[in-house]
Amino acid sequence: MPRSLVTDVPPDAKPDDIGPDTGTLRTLLRRYDRAGEPLSCTPLTEGLLNRGYRLTTTRGRFFLKHHLDGDEAAIARQHDVTLRLAALGLPVAPPVARTDGTTVTVLGGRCYALHPWVDGRHRDGGELTRAQSRKLGALLGHVHTCLAKVCREEPPDGPPGAAEGPGGACEGPGRARRPADASADPQDTYALIEELLALVRRGPGSRPRDSFDELAEHRLIERRALLERHAHRRPADGTAPGWVHGDFHPLNLLYRGGEPAAIVDWDRLGVQPRAEEAVRAAVIFFLRPDGTLDLAKIRPYARAYRRASGADPAELGAAVHRVWWERLNDFWMLRWRYQLGDHRADPGFPASAALTVWWTRSYEAVRDAFTE
Repeated sequence: MPRSLVTDVPPDAKPDDIGPDTGTLRTLLRRYDRAGEPLSCTPLTEGLLNRGYRLTTTRGRFFLKHHLDGDEAAIARQHDVTLRLAALGLPVAPPVARTDGTTVTVLGGRCYALHPWVDGRHRDGGELTRAQSRKLGALLGHVHTCLAKVCREEPPDGPPGAAEGPGGACEGPGRARRPADASADPQDTYALIEELLALVRRGPGSRPRDSFDELAEHRLIERRALLERHAHRRPADGTAPGWVHGDFHPLNLLYRGGEPAAIVDWDRLGVQPRAEEAVRAAVIFFLRPDGTLDLAKIRPYARAYRRASGADPAELGAAVHRVWWERLNDFWMLRWRYQLGDHRADPGFPASAALTVWWTRSYEAVRDAFTE
């Protein structure tokens, strides 16, 4: 047998990116009843934070996930939540249980989980009809109401795990904690802009300055001027908190035909303002290549979300303002490129940066689309 069954690996891949070797795969599969012997293992290229593989065995196809954070207890809690959500009828892909009933396998210090393979494809908002956009909003609203049933929120002054009562799958030490309500401070953003401008202007070393560098400098200067004009609009406290998926976007939703087949990647499950997740998801789904939002699809999406979740227009309006402010102060794509040397997010920067400018000019229209 070859050292690894992992195929289609880029020639410049680092050793840690190659994936589990054949011995590791065999050891892993022996932890499961009727999982079979490994035949092939192909890395999936979509996604930024974890590593996933399409694993084919003598017994079928699976999705093998390598959790890079390595927090076995937190992963097990996420798995428990998805099992409970599946019991409520949500389209999820719960993990396959091992022979001993657990769902996380640790080999060589790495955490793995095996899931059934879901035939489907990702679809962004440009591929969705208005009716499908309405279903998307209803689905996310249903996710939030179901999470409220299977998870328990920590009391404001209590320690982790202090909540009592049924449905405590999300409780316990090490689980996701509620983030601070404070919004981004413009003074911190000004300092970050100056730091990034210095990195952009210093140049990439041996590589010549390119069009991305030119665009980055332009957008940083433009954003600084925008922030100076709108700094007085910094929002106050966050909107109503609740348990949320935490990363609801097109790469974490699989469609089979025109219907959602599975919501995947629950690694960021936690307590956050729920309406902000609804707004943030819509901004990702319905962002056009030119940096504008498809408001005609956001309207039915938002109405359906409000009906399914019980959120009122005021909650959505406040969430729109906070997410707009978040976008105005956020430079994570440029930080990845210029501070970390990571270029994976580069393709999304032009539309994302243009969106901030357009959204600021079209603020009222965007708010109305979420609240009408």
